[in-house]
Amino acid sequence: MVELFKAKSVKTVTNIVYTIFHMQEMFTHIQRVDFPDIKPCIYAMWHRNQMCTYGQPDLSRLNVLVSRSKDGEMIAKVIEHMGYKTIRGSKGKKGAVEASMQMLTALKAGEDCAMMVDGPVGPPEVAKDGVIKLAKMAGVPIVPVSWYSTNITWLKFPSWDGLRMPLFRTNLVNLYGKPIYVNEEDDVEEKRKELQESLEDLERRIPLAYKEVYLWGQFKRKRSDSSQFKWNP
Repeated sequence: MVELFKAKSVKTVTNIVYTIFHMQEMFTHIQRVDFPDIKPCIYAMWHRNQMCTYGQPDLSRLNVLVSRSKDGEMIAKVIEHMGYKTIRGSKGKKGAVEASMQMLTALKAGEDCAMMVDGPVGPPEVAKDGVIKLAKMAGVPIVPVSWYSTNITWLKFPSWDGLRMPLFRTNLVNLYGKPIYVNEEDDVEEKRKELQESLEDLERRIPLAYKEVYLWGQFKRKRSDSSQFKWNP
């Protein structure tokens, strides 16, 4: 996850950031569009959209990979307070393998994982193949997801990924793509391209989904959950 803060006291910064995020909950409204409700799965997103994971219905079974850096320590504590589970590989070359095995274990146990597929340092919006390999080993689908808002309170950070987050009252949509299944015989590169195309397609379609939810109101509700809609573009 992107490095947001630098401070000597991780605990102090953690408390400040968590308080801000906790207060923000009152002002953030996220509508899920075309949510597939598949369990377990791997949610795949661009690095800049990593905070869209907060729109998931059950954070207690969602595992997020966080680095072992000092900033990562702060981020891990904050999102654990918010209800997420965190996965943290050790430092060094073996850390990535260790983290992958932890995610594999979580998926095999029926829990979900979230992966920023153009991370950890870019280039932005270019999917890497790690999520494809993990999905193949775990035998679970990949669910592409993006989020969007036209509110000026949906802020963009001056970071390499252009991280987006809400501040004060913000209406957002989480738009989900069709699940991508990876079989043993599938070519990893072909599936990576499929994921790339799916995420790019979400970026093209999501402004219209936002208009449907907040401006036109032409949605058919799916179940009784007011934050979950089925979209037929």
